[in-house]
Amino acid sequence: MSRLLSLVGAVPGVFTDGENLLTVNAAPGKSVYGERLVFVEDIEYRIWDPYRSKLAAAILLGGKGFGIDQSTKTLYLGAASGTTASHISDIVVDGAVHCVEISKRSFRDLVRVCETRRNMFPILEDANRPEEYAYMIEGIEFVYQDIAQRNQVDIFVRNMAAFDAGHGVLMLKSRSINVNRSPKELFSEVRKALVAKNLKVKSVIDLERYSKDHACFIVEA
Repeated sequence: MSRLLSLVGAVPGVFTDGENLLTVNAAPGKSVYGERLVFVEDIEYRIWDPYRSKLAAAILLGGKGFGIDQSTKTLYLGAASGTTASHISDIVVDGAVHCVEISKRSFRDLVRVCETRRNMFPILEDANRPEEYAYMIEGIEFVYQDIAQRNQVDIFVRNMAAFDAGHGVLMLKSRSINVNRSPKELFSEVRKALVAKNLKVKSVIDLERYSKDHACFIVEA
């Protein structure tokens, strides 16, 4: 493989070989979702698939200013089996990823991933009710949400406020809000709704190339 280059202006700890995104594997020898592991100068990297991870897609499409670095304490809402959360774990090596998931089936897979990573912590709870898990976590700086529910915007806003987080990313699925509306119309409405809740929307990235009917909202409190 050719020399890896840091993605300047995107996310510290994310690399590219000119074709793929990669993160340094925080659990050497372990693959989470069948991703390829590669070595460069005795360092093990994981290929980050943008078709399996909306955050990877957003980075490839020019996203920046997410608000995360190697020490960020992260709250991940809708962690599922840990695909994207594990790459965030690679990035925030001196921080933490608190992973909220309500599906017991997905949670079992998530727990297995967390067991191999010292900075990933599984939480079996409903993201609609941050008061049920807020007492477990302190110092959250970044909220990442990927939940396909009708009230996904309200869930995001509630958690940003509950943890007084300074930065956040909302991965919005328009069809989960209204299947009959144009995604672009809904993206515009959601932007206005977030601003109305005193959140600054830094950018909105249409993820259509990698994930149909989805957009990434990068926000600050």
